[in-house]
Amino acid sequence: MNFTEYQGARVAYRTDGSGPALVLVHGTGGDSESNWSALAEPLSEDWTVIRPDYAGSGATRDDGRRLSVDDLAGQVMAAVDAAGAEDFHLVGFSLGAAVALRIAADHGARVRSLVLLAGFLTPDPRLKLEFELWRDLIATDRRAMARLVLLTGFSPDAISQMGFDGVQQAAEETFRNADWDGMARQVELDLDIDVSDTPGRIRSPTLVIGCTHDHMVAPSHARALASAIAGAGYAELPTGHLAPMERPDLLTEQLRSFLGSLP
Repeated sequence: MNFTEYQGARVAYRTDGSGPALVLVHGTGGDSESNWSALAEPLSEDWTVIRPDYAGSGATRDDGRRLSVDDLAGQVMAAVDAAGAEDFHLVGFSLGAAVALRIAADHGARVRSLVLLAGFLTPDPRLKLEFELWRDLIATDRRAMARLVLLTGFSPDAISQMGFDGVQQAAEETFRNADWDGMARQVELDLDIDVSDTPGRIRSPTLVIGCTHDHMVAPSHARALASAIAGAGYAELPTGHLAPMERPDLLTEQLRSFLGSLP
């Protein structure tokens, strides 16, 4: 684990491998390890994989201020700079997709390519309802929230394949290991986020990935993202929202295919 500073925050990040820089930005309630550990090893065979924790997650510590996309983007860029990456490929997952989108818009000359996984521009009524439920359950019943994360985060087939004991164990591990206070801060950002003015400023080669069985962020959001970015490609994985954990092999293959197609 490495650390750097950004506006009073102590930002944690991991680096693995060698080669061109590949930055992986996690989602709400996740961190650089829980969201990306299954991809870091195979991807680090060909890239220097940089995995920051932004505020509310992992080992990053800040002053507890209300989060903004700009602050999180600044923290990610501080980690990228500390890791010595002049230019880099950029992957953002869920809330991390909004952060990555802002980075690509503001630092386009440094972003060699952009991948947005299970992202959204701004909450629609259904997504707002979901984030409000997350906020309320984090405040009142975290065990129920842990079960909801599993139920809506993975595809129905993936949940069934866990078996009864596996589901119970996964729910208990989620309850015990989650940074609930940090997640609550990130959910407040999810509720207010609006990066709909950003896609028009993207100039990097872009791939948007949706998840067919996503019951957290419906794939219609990913399709809207792809439509809003000039020249963006679109792909869809047969998974739930938590594709990096459910099928890291498929996501790794998709990233390799896209990055390998670039000049």
